[in-house]
Amino acid sequence: MTPPPGPPGGVWDVAVVGAGPAGAATALGVLAEDPGAAVVLLDRADFPRDKVCGDGVAHHVLDLLDEVGAPGLLDDWPLAGALGLHLAGGPSAQGLAERPGYVVPRAVLDARIVEAAQHRGAVLRRTRVRSLSQDGTGVLLDDGTRARVVVGADGAHSAVRRALGSAVPPQRTGTTAIALRAYAPVLPEHAHSQVLVFPSTGTRPSYAWSFAIGDGRANIGYGEGLPVGTAAGRAAGSLPTRAHMMARLEELIPGATAGATDVAGHPLPLSTGRSGVWARGRVLLAGDAASLINPTTGEGIYYAVLSGVLAGREAVRSLLRDGGASAGARYERAVRRHLAVHLLSTDVAERLVRST
Repeated sequence: MTPPPGPPGGVWDVAVVGAGPAGAATALGVLAEDPGAAVVLLDRADFPRDKVCGDGVAHHVLDLLDEVGAPGLLDDWPLAGALGLHLAGGPSAQGLAERPGYVVPRAVLDARIVEAAQHRGAVLRRTRVRSLSQDGTGVLLDDGTRARVVVGADGAHSAVRRALGSAVPPQRTGTTAIALRAYAPVLPEHAHSQVLVFPSTGTRPSYAWSFAIGDGRANIGYGEGLPVGTAAGRAAGSLPTRAHMMARLEELIPGATAGATDVAGHPLPLSTGRSGVWARGRVLLAGDAASLINPTTGEGIYYAVLSGVLAGREAVRSLLRDGGASAGARYERAVRRHLAVHLLSTDVAERLVRST
């Protein structure tokens, strides 16, 4: 097998660690800004691959992808049905969004975005990155990849973020949630709807969901905010177990768990709403790696794609201006410009929920 081509001179313009929506959107953002840029996507998994998620894709995600040269990715996919909001044992509301979105398993969505990035010129390589070092002209990854700018889009357990060490201070405690997701035959009464059920009592913010995919299955799940001071909560044995989360899901949406498969959990590093640390020098963080997850809903795909597009654009603009030295500073300004007010408002809402 012929190995994928390398960059001229052995140095990539941009290397992206992680090829999920944030990473692939970064590559698309780079290539939309400079179609001739040398971009490599590095991921430890083969695609398609699964990812724990509610699978909801809003239209504004597709708008962003369209802007960077990946139009029509879900034109063949059925639109999501009406959204129903329910308080357990209480009132409910239901309606159809002005622009309905989609429910697309991540094994499908992520592969399509990666393919779009490859079609535009990005190179995909399977490798695992554990560490990096920066110097005056670029970044060297431990797998031997060298690039003028690196974007860490490698998720909640980001190796790139860890590799930056003390350069990235820890986020405020109490801003983590955990979600459990499964697939199951959709309940007849939910076959054409997306259902969110909130408990009427409880000490932690939480909700259950059932999102009809359109093929007879539903993405079902339960998410719960972790106690303030996650380490303390773990020491006290207060973190929710899989059995607890499945039981809560069944309690809130009776019958939803019958025939459930592909049950898996995942941490959600929620945005704090404060001035985050999204970059250091030539190394940028996007998506979950940057804790860009809505603290009130757990939604992360939009933030992943937006931050990826911004990272790609600002990386290229920095490369043209000063060889990439200002990439981190430019990217942080762009994130604040697009998301600061929104993240602050969602953080306030999350704090209010926790205090009630």
